[in-house]
Amino acid sequence: MSDHVISLIALALVFTVATFTSVHMGALAIVAAFVVGTFFVHESADEIFGGFPGDLFVVLVGVTFLFAIAKNNGTVDWLVHASTRAVRGRIALIPWVMFLVTAVLTAVGAVVPAAVAIIAPIGMGFAVRYRINPVLLGLFIINGASAGGFSPISIFGSITNGVVSRNDLPGNPMLLFASSFVFNALLSVVVFFLFGGRELMGRRAQDGGGPVPGNADDVPEARPKGGDTGAPGGGAVALQTSTTVTPTSTTVTPTSTTVTPTSTTVTPTSTTVTPTSTGTAELSDLPDPPDPPDPFGPSALRLNRVRVLTLTGLLGLVLGALFTDLNVGLLALTVAVVLSLLAPESAKGAVDRCAWSTVLLVCGVVTFVGTMERIGTIDWLGHSVADIGAPLLGALLICCIGAVVSAFASTTGILGALIPLAVPFLLGGEVGAVGMVIALAISSSVVDSSPISTSGALVTAHAPEGQRDAVFRKLMTWGLSMAAIAPPVTWMIFVVPGRL
Repeated sequence: MSDHVISLIALALVFTVATFTSVHMGALAIVAAFVVGTFFVHESADEIFGGFPGDLFVVLVGVTFLFAIAKNNGTVDWLVHASTRAVRGRIALIPWVMFLVTAVLTAVGAVVPAAVAIIAPIGMGFAVRYRINPVLLGLFIINGASAGGFSPISIFGSITNGVVSRNDLPGNPMLLFASSFVFNALLSVVVFFLFGGRELMGRRAQDGGGPVPGNADDVPEARPKGGDTGAPGGGAVALQTSTTVTPTSTTVTPTSTTVTPTSTTVTPTSTTVTPTSTGTAELSDLPDPPDPPDPFGPSALRLNRVRVLTLTGLLGLVLGALFTDLNVGLLALTVAVVLSLLAPESAKGAVDRCAWSTVLLVCGVVTFVGTMERIGTIDWLGHSVADIGAPLLGALLICCIGAVVSAFASTTGILGALIPLAVPFLLGGEVGAVGMVIALAISSSVVDSSPISTSGALVTAHAPEGQRDAVFRKLMTWGLSMAAIAPPVTWMIFVVPGRL
């Protein structure tokens, strides 16, 4: 058995074992590099370590460290709050706000699953409060994460552009970002009309169960944590205590601005509270005074000194990445260190919140791919694809492999592995490298809606309990349909025109 076949079997085992067990893919890939490199091709440890992507390591650590600081000091909460308040009660705009907020988070360096994890609970809260299909909001959040995920300073973008640069392929980072954003935006339009968006048009918050969270003047003082009154059909609040509260035994005294729930007396804020049968809220769920401020409360509106500095740093990072040749990772680390010096409290625990799992995943896969490059497997496989005799068919095949594997495994790992495999095929010049990379990137990322992938699983986990199984089935159907549809569509849009 040749070394090429052995390394390909090892790569397949890495993805298979990591998909169906809890073993980390990055650790598996490093072990595979050690085993194949040491015992089959007789490489030294220094040669194996030579494939470790130090530049990519700095990028991943830098941008995730900076995002952790922004999360710590409330800048992320402020962005979410400000964007949500802009809806001003128009329920049909809520999905688009979720799309844009998630896109912004991933565009400035948040790992895609981390951004989805932040926004998914908020989105599912909106779904319950305003009777929006949770599949609609979930797909908007996932698509938004993919849309922003290929910016020049994002994780996906850094990986893709780094692999392209290291292999001396022509690249266009801004075209990659713009293409991914537009594709996901158009895909979200389809999602909007397929999953009930038409019914939301013309509806306002008053018709959907209450005010939009984020409008501090309209949020009731008494509510369960998370802002849901439990009464999606109206704005009334029902309190459940150890003694049944009925209209005849409840005294309502509109006096002060505080709410004092007891077994028999409710004192609301200048409005009447009517017990209803549409929902209940346990008294133990009411917020305690010492709890942290509600991210949709008045304090979230304030742009304090630290948040202004953070936003300025993020803007400087974006401008530096777009208009200079400075390394994105070093720029991000510089901004993070400056913020740590100016606002030390923001940096507390930020290093622990770096996406170390993603760092290990990407660096491990790229290290093993480096081993495959040194022993000639990449060239051998690329020439094998080219020998098919139909370059366009080979390009479509690579996109299909990326989509199918990514639906069940890590998109981050796929981007680090498949682009190098296509390098010899692309160097032949018969297929445009820029268009091929864009098609492969989009095909591999839009399938993240599968509930087996991290993003899809996060949305499913935060879906309303009674609808969770239905959300899982619909996301699975959608994810598998994307694995079948996205490759030929992106191939037709980005690859075929380069051959005409």
